[in-house]
Amino acid sequence: MSEKGPERPQDQRESVGIDRHIDKLEDRRDAKEERRTAGALVGQRARGWTERLLTRTTSGAIYAIVVLVCLYLGPLATTLMISAMAWLCCSEFFRIARMGGRMPNEVVGLGAAVLFPLAAYATGLRGLVIVAFLLLAVCAAWYVFTPRANVADVAITVFGPLYTSLAFSSLVLIRVVDTGFTGATLTFGVMSSIWANDAFAYAVGSRFGIHKLAPRISPRKSWEGFYGGIIASVFIWGALAAFGIAGLDMPRAVLGGLLVGIAGVIGDLFESRLKRGVGVKDSGNLMPGHGGLLDRSDSMLFGSMAAYFVLFFGGIL
Repeated sequence: MSEKGPERPQDQRESVGIDRHIDKLEDRRDAKEERRTAGALVGQRARGWTERLLTRTTSGAIYAIVVLVCLYLGPLATTLMISAMAWLCCSEFFRIARMGGRMPNEVVGLGAAVLFPLAAYATGLRGLVIVAFLLLAVCAAWYVFTPRANVADVAITVFGPLYTSLAFSSLVLIRVVDTGFTGATLTFGVMSSIWANDAFAYAVGSRFGIHKLAPRISPRKSWEGFYGGIIASVFIWGALAAFGIAGLDMPRAVLGGLLVGIAGVIGDLFESRLKRGVGVKDSGNLMPGHGGLLDRSDSMLFGSMAAYFVLFFGGIL
């Protein structure tokens, strides 16, 4: 039985080289371990970005399809959809208020949130005024006969449905003017202009944003994104005028695009200020990738009111 001879110098050098290579690989792996744990590797970031994009796109597409179907089914379907959305948005607003130490009367506030769109459908502006008076009267009675209630809680109870549902009812007022295809297309165009404003503001701001719009409230928003969103909003309104929807002409379309775009940004910043005041990122988790429905509708609330005023005083409605 022969014994193994002494290791040759060449074999020794190869062994040392392999050991060094293994050591380098281990050092490189150890150096990446902290970044891997934090999810900061390039592959991890790319995978996370892709998953977020798919999640956001899917939930956004479902939301848009539901809206589109309800709009073209008719004014009643639109009203029921807006009423449900207003209830959810008001509920999320009250959640934010509770995190800030307020105790609103949710039964009264959420009841009014459901009623505003139904009243707009039934009797138009007159119905909205009636519900607003009832809301004030019930809240006043609650304040008088409930010792624990304070005026701040009453104010939040009244403001919640006014901010969410009364504003959302603008879409119902636009839809009910024409019960057919024209009314549905006009309402969808208004909503699309607000969505386009949000989408293009984000896209342009992410790529070219330098000058901050409101750094203390929403650090990611920029003036470049703001202008990009306004252009997108004006484009959608211009398309409505180009196709002759509801007799809308180009001057009023440009004005509508500008005012709706500006109002949408104000609505977005307003809700961001609410959340920042209580230290939360999202109003809820109903829509994966978007947060709560109030996060998705903050621009729509103010933008739809601006659209209604433009169309009403412009003689379209």
